[in-house]
Amino acid sequence: MTHEIKTIFEEYKKKKDTEAAVLATVVALDGSSYRRPGVRMLIFESGTMVGAVSGGCVEKEVVRQAQYVFSTGVSRMMIYDGRYRLGCEGILYILLETFKPDETLLTAFSQFLEQRKSFSIRSYYTKEQGDHRAYQSIFTLGNKDYPVSSQKKYVSEDLFTFEQKLQPCFQLIIIGAEHDAVQLCRYASLTGWEVTVVANIKEGKSKTDFPGVHQLLQVDPEQFQPKVDDQTAVVIMTHSYVKDLQYLIALKDIKVAYIGLLGPYKRREKLFDELLERCPELTEDLLDLIHGPAGIDIGAETPQEIALSILSEILTVRNKREPMLLREKMSKIHS
Repeated sequence: MTHEIKTIFEEYKKKKDTEAAVLATVVALDGSSYRRPGVRMLIFESGTMVGAVSGGCVEKEVVRQAQYVFSTGVSRMMIYDGRYRLGCEGILYILLETFKPDETLLTAFSQFLEQRKSFSIRSYYTKEQGDHRAYQSIFTLGNKDYPVSSQKKYVSEDLFTFEQKLQPCFQLIIIGAEHDAVQLCRYASLTGWEVTVVANIKEGKSKTDFPGVHQLLQVDPEQFQPKVDDQTAVVIMTHSYVKDLQYLIALKDIKVAYIGLLGPYKRREKLFDELLERCPELTEDLLDLIHGPAGIDIGAETPQEIALSILSEILTVRNKREPMLLREKMSKIHS
């Protein structure tokens, strides 16, 4: 969800001098819904929306009730009962509040994103439809609190608290610059991931060649020193055995969530054998991180389908899930 909040801040900064804004946050849920508590959307006074809190059945009512917050400046609890409509069978509790972060929060949040630090958000509310001046959300960045309305309010003891701890934006490093890398970059960026493409400088690539790319690095394997963490996936797709091996050696001491490798099983085993010959100190932990061939079996053939297959596997690994048809899952979808 971090990338959704990042987008909210980016769009707010574009209009903060010309339009007021209201933040809508799903703080609680009874039953089922398309999205879970913690999802947010921003509404500008013109009616423009950034993000969504459902699959589309709630947003018009959110915009309508946000008008009260625009006119009074008082936060509001909106309750949407989907049990009597054709959408999800749940009750959504949505906090509506003025969104007017001051420059200290805007600056600090940008720095936290850039430095890939985790942060948290607390929202105070009750499950009663109506207005309350103490309803509010507060960002905690490091050891400092920042109210989203630029003015911290008194927190009453009778309020519920919804707290959300958020990791840095998930990032994908694509090593390779062929057509399949372009498609993987495109689809990963649509997922909200920050994508870095690593290309050889001799290939003459630019950021315009990769729709949605966050960063383009033009380096040789020997100079490759990525900034990674446990919210990082790497996919090696150079289509060169020698380069793949060089990049695997460059990655041998890093800790990431996932490493994907294109090519058949036999090619992977050959790479592993040579990798162990050159780096005998390697542990099983690193080899366990490497998924080759990358992807899950969905019958993918085209570069676009292969990209979906790889992204699906990364999601299952990151979320610690086993791929399965949802119709065969006997428990709740989000459980």
